[in-house]
Amino acid sequence: MERFYALPLIVILMGIGAAAMYLPAGYSVAVRDWAAARTYFYSGTLFLIFAVLIGFATIHHTTKRPARSHLLALLSAFSALPLMLALPLYLNVKDTTFLNAYFEMVSCLTTTGATIFDDPSRLAGADHLWRALVAWLGGFMVWVTAIAILAPLNLGGFEVLSPMGPLREGSAMRQIVKVADPSLRLRRYTATLAPVYATLTLALWIALLLMGDPPLVAISHAMSTLSTSGVSPVSGLEGTPSGVGGEAVIFVFLVFALSRQTFDRDTTQDSRRLVRDPEIQIGLVCVVVVPLLLFLRHWIGAYEVESAQTVGAAFSALWGAIFTVMSFLTTTGFEGAGWSNARTWSGLETPGLILLGLALVGGGVATTAGGVKLLRVYALYMHGARELEKLVHPNSIGGSGPQARQLRRHGAYIAWIFFMLFAMSIAVVMLALSLTGLAFETSVTLTIAALSTTGPLAQVAAATPISYATLPEAAKLVLAASMVLGRLETLAIIALLNPEFWRN
Repeated sequence: MERFYALPLIVILMGIGAAAMYLPAGYSVAVRDWAAARTYFYSGTLFLIFAVLIGFATIHHTTKRPARSHLLALLSAFSALPLMLALPLYLNVKDTTFLNAYFEMVSCLTTTGATIFDDPSRLAGADHLWRALVAWLGGFMVWVTAIAILAPLNLGGFEVLSPMGPLREGSAMRQIVKVADPSLRLRRYTATLAPVYATLTLALWIALLLMGDPPLVAISHAMSTLSTSGVSPVSGLEGTPSGVGGEAVIFVFLVFALSRQTFDRDTTQDSRRLVRDPEIQIGLVCVVVVPLLLFLRHWIGAYEVESAQTVGAAFSALWGAIFTVMSFLTTTGFEGAGWSNARTWSGLETPGLILLGLALVGGGVATTAGGVKLLRVYALYMHGARELEKLVHPNSIGGSGPQARQLRRHGAYIAWIFFMLFAMSIAVVMLALSLTGLAFETSVTLTIAALSTTGPLAQVAAATPISYATLPEAAKLVLAASMVLGRLETLAIIALLNPEFWRN
């Protein structure tokens, strides 16, 4: 058996996390918050020394099964790495527990965005920047590992695609996946995707600055948008100086969470392939149809109560529905200002069940979005359409066309298995939360928020906003584990239990 020599992935991630602590330290120096600067600088230095020492000790680490090693590293990164990331936050926020800081870091690293701190004023600017930065790094880690690790293992949504379907025949990236070991794939994809990810974030930051947002708010919302975490230093977009213009700019960048084709160099050169992408098509259908239905419902409600139906109020309600649907479909969780204006305009409450359903569907495969993924929904839709076609033409032959050839022969079957595993995960997490003393409705909302990595659902989708800070400690631990499960997905966890992964 060939052995692969590489520095353990978890050590590299530990070093990156430690080095990232210098950014909030530098921000604190700029705003003359010396206590926060010392906290983040000392924490970063301490953990960076630990990472270097562990790196020297494991530099000749060998593994016979690199795929298993990297999956275990991902599991460790999402569950154990937040212990390190939580330390400066815990030290800088005097009136919180380490469990709360750990929960916050798990939420940020998994791009869930469920926050313990309901009042943003409790945190210093460096703490807000640290939360957004951890979420941004977590989103990039998901981007890279989805293509470099999960795709070759047919996990993370790639299990419904035909072999090597996401990449063009003869492309450089396809050749890397075919012949390279996981460590080489990680390095190559990191070098390829990092400039794209950083450039998009920088462009959105500059756009929000031009719209009038303060620098800290602009960079936090830019990083939260690209990572689909929904982390905000001001509790969301409502009331930010950028207003509707800022929402429109963020809406454009949320498209990158609908499909990997939007940033894949092998596909973006052909705009026709991007338009024909099934994830883009299903996402756009949801963004168009659902807001229109909501708008008609609110319009009828406004007509029945004989309220002042102005063009401005109608446009605000429609735009609020479009933006919020896009935000929760990509599991970002930003609520548009017009979302609340629609309720004021018509006097009707917007059913939170719609947002729960959108978050469950999720965004595209190999993006920062969570949820079930649009590609699996598309596989089940194609299977259902084919079965209905066979009822009319029993002897017909299907499966033709470029879109149909993207799916495996049993892609719909595999997608259905994932749906069943996801449903079982929901049942198990709901049962665990119920045992901690939470009500049924609260357990449902929190479970879907955690497994779909859409933390703001607790405040927006519930009839009464749910505060994560008031939850029992046992419930916080259950939700932390659920966020890791939702980010890695059940199939990846089951793959780790496969005897072929650990048998010598």
